[in-house]
Amino acid sequence: MATIFSKIIAGEIPSYKVAENDKFYAFLDINPLAVGHTLVVPKQEVDYFYDIDNDLLSEMIIFAKEIALKMKSVTQCKKVATVVLGLEVPHAHIHLIPMNSEADVDFRREKLKLTPEEFTEIANKLKL
Repeated sequence: MATIFSKIIAGEIPSYKVAENDKFYAFLDINPLAVGHTLVVPKQEVDYFYDIDNDLLSEMIIFAKEIALKMKSVTQCKKVATVVLGLEVPHAHIHLIPMNSEADVDFRREKLKLTPEEFTEIANKLKL
């Protein structure tokens, strides 16, 4: 059975795409901690991040870096947090989160509520 991320990649579930190539897909988190919070996922379904093949993992980090650099420029944040976290979706992924303090990366805090128009505007600004 395909994961929710695989369904997003396949276009079966809509998303706010930020970047895509033949191996990876990046889209805005629909429950963001900060404006621009983006998920980077490999198109290949792998449950555990560290089970990803070394070459693919290296490429994934470079793909994420390009998004993070654009994100830092667009959001004017101090840094972009790179977080590998999550048990709810059995598909490895990286969270890229604009941050100005470590509190910005507290997953227990309330998530932002954005409109579809706000998500679209943010995705368009972050697109590579």
